[in-house]
Amino acid sequence: MTVPTLGTFSGRKLVTDLQSFGLQIGMETGGISRKGGAGPSDHKTITIAGQTVMVPVYTSGARQSPFQASPPDQNGASTLERDGQTLGTIHFPAAPRFYGLTTADGIPYWKIALLHGRDTLATTVHQTCIRYADRRTSCQFCAIGQSLEADRTIAYKTPAQLAEVAKAAVELDGVRDMVLTTGTPNVVDRGAAVLAESARAIRVAVDLPLQVQCEPPRDHGWFQRLRDAGADSLGMHLEAATQAVREKIMPGKATVSVERYMDAFASAVPIFGRGQVNTYILAGLGDSAEDILMLAERLIALGVYPFVVPFVPISGTPLENHAPPSADFMKSVLAPLGRMLREANMKSTDIRAGCGRCGACSSLSAYEQ
Repeated sequence: MTVPTLGTFSGRKLVTDLQSFGLQIGMETGGISRKGGAGPSDHKTITIAGQTVMVPVYTSGARQSPFQASPPDQNGASTLERDGQTLGTIHFPAAPRFYGLTTADGIPYWKIALLHGRDTLATTVHQTCIRYADRRTSCQFCAIGQSLEADRTIAYKTPAQLAEVAKAAVELDGVRDMVLTTGTPNVVDRGAAVLAESARAIRVAVDLPLQVQCEPPRDHGWFQRLRDAGADSLGMHLEAATQAVREKIMPGKATVSVERYMDAFASAVPIFGRGQVNTYILAGLGDSAEDILMLAERLIALGVYPFVVPFVPISGTPLENHAPPSADFMKSVLAPLGRMLREANMKSTDIRAGCGRCGACSSLSAYEQ
């Protein structure tokens, strides 16, 4: 039997469904995956309908998913089925070549930075957070400590280490941008200082567009310092759209209110440029579609790109059994949001670096078209 390619299917709908339901893989397939950690976790990278995306595979929901992938062949090709019906061929990309290298002091490069999506390098500079150890203040979806406990990363990546890995990733694997995020180390600069130091070292070593991500620092002068250090774009992530949901899901982070974020966005956009400041919004935490779209309208008016992704429950967190949003809910958000971005001429393809440019954790970019 000839397995069809997915070019004849609606790639946008299929990606939205896969990211909501997850994917049963039945075995460890190798390639690129994320378990635990500070960013998109419990995912595996696949290429589907010409798009490289991250799909949940290690969650409890994924084990019940109607989507199943066969063991990949030597080229990474796998047959995708839904409820036993063959849909077509997907691919599990091979691990990047820089993963095979180690630093002079014996640390594998993949413990310092990981490939996200097709060509975005990402790292958590400080793999710790002042709120994580206390569940009264921690974000209930966060697993920043899990990868450290499992020895899949190191607690602090030095500027020299980051520069070395970034240079290798560009030269060996064609990486096109890099994301530097951090656990919040203090309530003053909120990580901006360590991000500036890291960005400066990387830009000396390699010409690579960078996004830095942190909570809004008290001193908005840090935005210019980050730009001067070499950051091309900035991420300040609200996570949820309304203050009520933020206080319930992330009690510590919610002390920096939505309105304080809006003030910070207004200060940052003139420095980084319209569309080069973004915020990550997790759909499915309790906000309605209307809540998310109302916030998105305010953000777009300020020049901030609202990167909306489906919430994925991570094993070992207080929200591990929280249901992800349905595919229909995601479409009810992404379709009008895509129109809003298109009408504002603010598209992911214009973002110089970061999550919005990568786009692997959401099908939002397909709705912009």
